[in-house]
Amino acid sequence: MQTRIDKLRKSINADECVIISGKANIFYYSGFRSEDAYLIISQEKQIIITDSRYTIQAKEQAPNFELCDIMLGWEKIFKKAEKKIIGYEENYLTAGMLEKFKASSDMDFKPMQTVIDKPRRIKDKSEIKRIADAEKIGDEAFSYILKLIKPGKTEREIALELEFFMKRQGAEALSFDTIAASGKRSAMPHGLASGKELCKGDFLTLDFGCIFEGYCSDMTRTVVIGKADEKQKEIYNTVLQAQLAALKTISEGKKCSDIDAAARDVIRNAGYGNNFGHSLGHSVGIEIHEMPVFSPKSTDITESGHVITVEPGIYVEDFGGVRIEDLIVVTENGIENLTSSPKGLIEL
Repeated sequence: MQTRIDKLRKSINADECVIISGKANIFYYSGFRSEDAYLIISQEKQIIITDSRYTIQAKEQAPNFELCDIMLGWEKIFKKAEKKIIGYEENYLTAGMLEKFKASSDMDFKPMQTVIDKPRRIKDKSEIKRIADAEKIGDEAFSYILKLIKPGKTEREIALELEFFMKRQGAEALSFDTIAASGKRSAMPHGLASGKELCKGDFLTLDFGCIFEGYCSDMTRTVVIGKADEKQKEIYNTVLQAQLAALKTISEGKKCSDIDAAARDVIRNAGYGNNFGHSLGHSVGIEIHEMPVFSPKSTDITESGHVITVEPGIYVEDFGGVRIEDLIVVTENGIENLTSSPKGLIEL
């Protein structure tokens, strides 16, 4: 944790401190896992502010932080910081709370979300290990669920089985609500599981992940229930070739927009350019959607330690859709793929 704080301090001036209120950044910088807390970090100090319900937990999870009871009051808490300027997380701090802070101090407040978030972009070895462990649970869940997919089962039943399995394997929670979309519903990129029954000839897209030791996983696989027809095979193979093209392109120092283009060009050349509307991928960590992203408008450059999805898709309304998603780590010479589930067309 201290290394992360030191990275943040490089972006903080001597007369500044930051107050951290977002759950993800509280955990990232302190190890404390509660929404009922704040952190104050300056060049000299690191303070955790919470209440008596979490005192013991805070001492255990954030031993390098000075513990401050929120009942002390914000006026006295801010005096502890001994700074003129305090940066805050504008994406998380409510307008009402900001006004309360301003009324409790003569410090100048300024938004510093980008500065606070920046160290999280590159994952260290311990973070990558936790994400890899979470993704392994996802791979095991996919192998498990293949045995249960059959006509008559509902999308919700499949999603529930995935959740049960991942939690039995040690997952704390889901990374997001499981997407299980079959038949024509698979043309919805975020088609959450419904009561629809699976039918022969359906595409079934499963997009799911879990949280393990505070870090998320994410993967997508699409299968066919029964035998695939020629159009299904064409769409599936196009998506697969698009993903493989992107994976070959990735290494340190590449434009994120160029990596997106590598997949998008394959899909466009196959005549499905208008059927791939989302970005190619997003970073994953403590939160399921982090930065940077693979997208046409991205100005970011890949760096070793980025953990990011590669998930092209084709979605044809009134027919169905396919998405294939792996979670990869950018390395100096290429990638480490954390997802091991097979990607060839599976017909059940």
